[in-house]
Amino acid sequence: ILAMVSKPGFDPNLFVEGISSADYDALQNSDEKPLFNRAIRGQYPPGSAIKPFIGLGGLENGIMTAEQKTYCPGFFQLPNHSHKYRDWKKSGHGPVDLYQAIAQSCDVYYYDLAQQMGIDKLAEYLAHFGFGQKTGVDITGELGGLLPSREWKRNSKNQPWYPGETLITGIGQGYFLTTPLQLASATATLANRGARLQPRIVKAIRHSGEPDLREQPIVQQQQISRQSDAHWDSIVEAMIEVIEGVRGTARLIRNTDYRIAGKTGTAQVFTIKQEEKYDEEKVEKKMRDHALFIAFAPAKAPRIAVAVIVENGGHGGSVAAPIAKSIMDHYLLQASR
Repeated sequence: ILAMVSKPGFDPNLFVEGISSADYDALQNSDEKPLFNRAIRGQYPPGSAIKPFIGLGGLENGIMTAEQKTYCPGFFQLPNHSHKYRDWKKSGHGPVDLYQAIAQSCDVYYYDLAQQMGIDKLAEYLAHFGFGQKTGVDITGELGGLLPSREWKRNSKNQPWYPGETLITGIGQGYFLTTPLQLASATATLANRGARLQPRIVKAIRHSGEPDLREQPIVQQQQISRQSDAHWDSIVEAMIEVIEGVRGTARLIRNTDYRIAGKTGTAQVFTIKQEEKYDEEKVEKKMRDHALFIAFAPAKAPRIAVAVIVENGGHGGSVAAPIAKSIMDHYLLQASR
C-alpha cells in the first residue's frame, strides 16, 4: 500500500505522552469522527464503481458480448411490473453497448445485465474480487463490507430475495457495501488480470542485530480464472473511455502524460421515491451522495491502482476523480523524477 488516507484526521502527537481527557473527548465526540479509520472501516455503497466488475462477469459467463446493445429509454421495468427503475439520465442513453455503458455509466444497461445474470451468479463472480470479505491487510480493525446474496438475506433477515434487489445490486446500491481498501484491492486485481494479492502496509522488516532489511513476501490470495483475455481487454478499453471518451464521466482528468483506466461512481445515501427528484441543494449535507472513483494507470501497463471515496461529496467525475489523478500524477510523474 503506497498511501492510505482517512480524513478528517487528527494530530497523533496528542497521544505520545498520554492524551488528556479533554482532548480525547473532543476527538471522540466530534461529529466528523476523526478517530474512525474510513479506509478500512468505512462501509459505503460502491455505486457505479462496481460496473466494470459486473460487466466482466457478464462477458465471462456468456450473458452478452461487448458489442451487444441494450436500449436505454431512461428507465427499466421488470416484466409485468409498473415500477420504474430510473437511470441517472432522465432522457435515457438510447442504444448502448458495454463500452458506452461503462463510459457513460448507463444504469439501464446494468439493470438489464443484472437481471439476466441473476443474484447467484452476480454474487459468486464479485466474491472472486474480494467483495464481502476482509482483504487481510496487516493492521487490525478491518471490516469486510457486505456482498448481498440470496443466502445472506435468508440468514440475516429471514426473508426471500426479490428480483428488484438484483437490479439495484447491479448498480452498486441496495444492501451492497464496500470499504475503500476493498475497492482498491479489487481494482488492482482487475489491473493484474485476476491475480488478487493480499494488501500490506509493511514492505520490509529489519530484525534487531541484523544489518539487512527483509522484504515481506507477496501473498497471492487467488487467481481468477479467465475465460477469454479479450473479455478483460474489453473492460480495460471501456474504462479508458471513461476518461478518453467524448461523453466519458471522468473526461475532466484526461491528460497527455499517461492513459488512465477508471470508473466513476455516485452512491445514494437514501432512497428517492418513485416520482421525486434529487436536489443536492435541498438535501442535508450528511444525506448527500457519496462520490467515488477507481482507477489504474498506465492503463495498458499498470503500476498503480487507486480508490477514492468522498463522503457526501456528490459526483465521482468532478470530485473524486481529480483527487485520484493527483495521487497518480505524484507517483507516475513526480516521484519517478
